[in-house]
Amino acid sequence: MAADSSSSSSLSYKKFSTRKKNPDPKTSALLVIDMQNHFSSIAKPILPAITTTINLCRAAHIPVLFTRHAQKSPADYGMLAEWWDNDLILDGTVDSQLMPEIGQRTDEWVVEKTTYSAFRVTDLEKMLRDKGIEEVIITGVMTNLCCETTARDAFVRGFRVFFSTDATATSSREMHEATLLNLGYGFAYLVDCNSLKMGFGK
Repeated sequence: MAADSSSSSSLSYKKFSTRKKNPDPKTSALLVIDMQNHFSSIAKPILPAITTTINLCRAAHIPVLFTRHAQKSPADYGMLAEWWDNDLILDGTVDSQLMPEIGQRTDEWVVEKTTYSAFRVTDLEKMLRDKGIEEVIITGVMTNLCCETTARDAFVRGFRVFFSTDATATSSREMHEATLLNLGYGFAYLVDCNSLKMGFGK
């Protein structure tokens, strides 16, 4: 579940998030990670925040990219087969499809991936570089797996990373906040719907 910013535990990551910055709409892209039917129980609570973030970015002319995680054959299972065994997302299933509530448009890219990082064995970096993108805003699920790994990978590839605290979610508050603590300390600027709204002047 997404973190409740009013809870006392959420203060633990805020004290480590000492760097403040707003994304630059001219050089930013929004990454919407794995908002698929497989994750609907985790994703539904953050739908209001994530759709708000998507709409803010569209209004600011920030490209919106979606990722879709699915295993196409045993050749691409990798360590996920050992780790998740009977819980793999198989391509072509209903579970593998993006949630219709997310409102992905036909002119918005969908990056197909087979592991946690959206950069691993995909064209994502080339797509971003070709569009002059220097910053990524990360939303979606799961906070501590695909979202966090993509954020770390983006950082080491030289992208400035903004990570949403209210438009990301996972299976527990503890894991959600552990990611925010680590990323806020060393990898990403932490943002939410309100800070993005103010930053974009909306």
